[in-house]
Amino acid sequence: MFEIFLKYLTDKIELSDQEIQLIESVCKLKKLRKKQFLSQEGEVWHYNAFICRGLVKTFSIAENGTEHIINFAPENYWTGDRESLINGTPSRLNIDAIEPTELILIEKADFEKLCVEIPQLNQMVNQIIQKSFIVSQGRILANISFTAEEKYQNFLEKYPHIVNRIPQHMIASYIGITPETLTRLRRNMFRK
Repeated sequence: MFEIFLKYLTDKIELSDQEIQLIESVCKLKKLRKKQFLSQEGEVWHYNAFICRGLVKTFSIAENGTEHIINFAPENYWTGDRESLINGTPSRLNIDAIEPTELILIEKADFEKLCVEIPQLNQMVNQIIQKSFIVSQGRILANISFTAEEKYQNFLEKYPHIVNRIPQHMIASYIGITPETLTRLRRNMFRK
C-alpha cells in the first residue's frame, strides 16, 4: 500500500530517499471492510488519511435518521474530519467504506512534523487544501442555485470515475434530493 501512496506523492513532488523513509516511518496501514466505519460521530479524529484502494463516504445523520453525505473519497483522495482534527473536538461526522478500502493514516503530530521537515510536502498540502476549498464553494453554490437536474448533471460531470461505484440513493443524498426524485430524473434523461 505504501507504494501507492509514494507514487501519488512523487507524481506531485520530488523526495529524497531520506524523506521517503521519514514518511514511511509514520504511515499506518488500515483496511476496512465494506460498511466498516473509519470514524464515528462523537470520536475525536486524529489523522490525515489517504485512500490507496476503495471508496469511503463522509456523512452525518439527522435526528429523523436521514443520511446527509458530505463527500466521497476514492483512490488518491484524502479523507477525514478537518474540524475535529484541527480543533480536537468530537466529530459530528461518520466515515465508512462503500467498498473494501485500504488506506494510510498519519497522526496529526507526525503529519505536522513531516510538513515542517519536507517543505515541498507542506506546499503540496496547502495546494490540496486550496483546491478543496474551491470545490466546497462550488458545491455550496450548486446546492443553493441549481435545479435537481443540474445538480445531478454536475455530479456526473465532476465524478465520472466513481459514479458507477456509488448506489443511487447515496448520490441522491450527496446532491440533496430524494432517491425518488433521482429515479425520475434519470428516467427522463434516458428518454431524451
